[in-house]
Amino acid sequence: MANRFAKSHALGNDYIVMEPDQLSFALTPERIRTICHRNFGVGSDGILALVPSARGDVGMRIFNPDGSEAEKSGNGLRIFARYVWDHGHVRKPSFVVDTPGGLAKCDLLFDGDTIREITVDMGAATFRSDRIPAAGAPRDVLDEEIEADGAQLWITAVNVGNPHCVVFHDDLEKVDFHRFGPALENHAMFPHRTNVQFAQVLDRGCVRIKIWERGAGETLASGSSASAVAAACVRHGVCDGDVAVLMDGGTLRIQVSSDFQIRMTGPSSPVYVGELTAAFVASL
Repeated sequence: MANRFAKSHALGNDYIVMEPDQLSFALTPERIRTICHRNFGVGSDGILALVPSARGDVGMRIFNPDGSEAEKSGNGLRIFARYVWDHGHVRKPSFVVDTPGGLAKCDLLFDGDTIREITVDMGAATFRSDRIPAAGAPRDVLDEEIEADGAQLWITAVNVGNPHCVVFHDDLEKVDFHRFGPALENHAMFPHRTNVQFAQVLDRGCVRIKIWERGAGETLASGSSASAVAAACVRHGVCDGDVAVLMDGGTLRIQVSSDFQIRMTGPSSPVYVGELTAAFVASL
């Protein structure tokens, strides 16, 4: 077997795409960690695996660089949607991807023959503690005070197919990001850990965020994070339904409906197609 892969990024959030039935080895957590390592492997923020699906046109599994598995990834979905089109796994520009976090409809937007952007239906955002999940009595987790690494923080928790913890702040430059990111990711309130976003609302149509991704750490961009923050902004009444989410890697456009259905639009950029060497595979 060729043990081939494709490398892409979505606003600097980079993923390797693999087809497990074309690999000579299984994607175990240890092997995933080695492949994603930026010094000893290919290097990436995770692996997207093409798998069979009885519910969608194609199926996708999402592996974090620490070897754990994620339920959903907005940037991953855009990367994967372009991959399955470019490699002939789908034949129409609108199709459904089956993820562990639910079905996601993807629409490819073209300029001539070139894919300009991709819109993904991310599903409905929920703030219910039992859906996130978050410990404690059933409730909406909105502007709730918790202790993290000895400090008091006010959080809003959201699920958009995977869990998120949003902390609003009036100046992101003053956030002790590398202290509170991991503290919140691993907080006892979140039994499955959580993605973390620090958000500064700039106006009713724009918010800037910094992202600490579960299992990956500091991340330049995240589609599900942008979706979760936009939903939180609308729920708190500080933004309207069309939100530009500014991240270190670039901007995503998020639409939030009155019933908190989320649509995300942004680019995906293929980088290269490669092949793992026999020596590297033997070392896995």
